[in-house]
Amino acid sequence: MEAGYHVIGVVTQPDRPVGRKQVMTPPPVKEAAIRHGLPVLQPERIKTEEALAEVLALEPDLIVTAAYGQILPKKLLEAPRFGCINVHASLLPKYRGGAPIHKCIVEGEKESGVTIMYMVEALDAGDMLSKVTVPIEERDTVGILHDKLAAAGSALLIRTLPAILAGELKAEAQDHEAATFAPNIKRTDERIDWSRTAEQIYNQVRGLNPWPVAFTSYQGKVWKVWWVEKVQTTGSTNVPVKITELQPEGKKRMSALDFLRGAGSSIEIGTKVGE
Repeated sequence: MEAGYHVIGVVTQPDRPVGRKQVMTPPPVKEAAIRHGLPVLQPERIKTEEALAEVLALEPDLIVTAAYGQILPKKLLEAPRFGCINVHASLLPKYRGGAPIHKCIVEGEKESGVTIMYMVEALDAGDMLSKVTVPIEERDTVGILHDKLAAAGSALLIRTLPAILAGELKAEAQDHEAATFAPNIKRTDERIDWSRTAEQIYNQVRGLNPWPVAFTSYQGKVWKVWWVEKVQTTGSTNVPVKITELQPEGKKRMSALDFLRGAGSSIEIGTKVGE
């Protein structure tokens, strides 16, 4: 809208219950759309005939998706005269799927980026239109990188749109053999395996901060592990990690020092966490 385009409608996920009190909460995209007086559609599934009819009734010239979480059906993909494009938070063909930002940090990548591509019925497999690279700093979390990529993706979209509408961009096919995948995070991905290297554990913790947060267990209860630091031990080549910020089950997030001053003061040297 700020760039002068006529936005005729917004499609986003339905309102969901949030928090302990399960308060029905609209997605931020809906809130922004309402502020601008835009029509909002919130189908549970975009593939239903009713949902398709509602979107097609708007007669869009172009559809843009970003982190929508559903694959658009062929009927919708073929409707706009300029097609459907997706703003994807990775350097395709690497990290196709729903959790590319988490995955690239967990895997220890030094850079990520945004790819804008035409949408097809397969997951993030369409021809690419433009890219921008974003470096990943040593202490970047998934939250920090998410915000960097959101800004980069927004700017890239505005730079790319004029060439799409003028028919000046030649799309580039992806190398499907080089594709890697970043499926949505599962609970098993959040559990820390303490037999892994310090670098792997460090990347896992920051790659799940601030959501959904890595965890371990202690005496049958869950500890959320918000942050760890890599530590070089004196006279050794070993690099362990130390937990510096945690959240014991049923308690607030706290520093390891505060934890040890309280309930943790009874933990003896040699005690193990995890399974």
